[in-house]
Amino acid sequence: MKKDCNDHISEEDYFHGARRAARKERNRIVQSDRSKYKKSDLDKAAKNKEVIEIKHSHRGRVLSISSQGILVDSEGIQYMCSLRGALKKEKTRQKRLITVGDFVHFDVTGDEGAIGHIEERRSVLSRADNLARTKEQYIAANIDQVLITISVVNPTLKPSLVDRYIISSEKGNMLPIVVVNKTDLINEATAEEREQYDTFRREYSKAGATIVAVSAVTGEGLDALRSLMKNKASVFAGQSGVGKSSLINAVTGLDLTVGEVVDKTRKGSHTTTQSHLIPLECGGWCVDTPGIKSFGMWELHREEIAGYFPDIEEIRGHCKFQDCMHISEPDCAVIKAVEDGDLSSMRYDSYLSLIDEADEEHHRR
Repeated sequence: MKKDCNDHISEEDYFHGARRAARKERNRIVQSDRSKYKKSDLDKAAKNKEVIEIKHSHRGRVLSISSQGILVDSEGIQYMCSLRGALKKEKTRQKRLITVGDFVHFDVTGDEGAIGHIEERRSVLSRADNLARTKEQYIAANIDQVLITISVVNPTLKPSLVDRYIISSEKGNMLPIVVVNKTDLINEATAEEREQYDTFRREYSKAGATIVAVSAVTGEGLDALRSLMKNKASVFAGQSGVGKSSLINAVTGLDLTVGEVVDKTRKGSHTTTQSHLIPLECGGWCVDTPGIKSFGMWELHREEIAGYFPDIEEIRGHCKFQDCMHISEPDCAVIKAVEDGDLSSMRYDSYLSLIDEADEEHHRR
């Protein structure tokens, strides 16, 4: 029988169909491989979830961190712990993954604990690392209030440092309270120091700051301070030499003697080199932190700084330009308020120092 010409398949059509079939087969293989990988990813996610949901035998709170390890309190018993391998390898923007005040879950083998999970923090006090500046350095976590400790003399008052602590407290979801220690030495202050202190109390109180005057020597104001600390987690923070440890001794009845510090560290008297979380008999906790000379802000942008100064925030709406930074812009209501004496130059100078720091950080990055 003779074939109809329409039944004839050309060589071109033949190879075109073959290529189409080959392409279809390749797609089938790829889809099969993708399904395999998808299954693998799901299995991996499920496995990770199982790891997270593992119940560790103990839950506790970090009391201190030293070269010996991480000291954790769990129901009144203290354990020296270390981080599990997975936590050690975790890459973060923090200088250290864990900090004093953290709630952790850990297992105990022999007399050592291994921390496998750190609970989410409800608050954290942190600053920019002094060396790298690109790392966040935790100071304490899960804290209710920051007791910003200052003195009028020995050392002298630094308003800009106080503002750094106030802003960091509010950014970290904590209440800032200014504690003026060494009131027994105010009579020894120079006229300039006394005037600065009077201005500070007046202007910062007007801006809404809570200020408590105390003396670890005479006992002035200690009852008021204890009342503020009752059933709260508090961290004492401030520059070196303001007497944070002395205040803690006076409030708690502890005896963190100078001799013990010198014997262990061979450093000067009244020197705190590590943060410590201390339980209070009246309920609550307090943290003693090392004194500092400077306090670098962590991720504070220049546009948001004015919002942390209620007195400046109240005036800025009258500036000519909506994006006015109150530095040298024309018709700036904030600058005019300073010139007219309606806004304290102490507050304004502190604001400018934070603007300068934010600009330096921006250029550094």
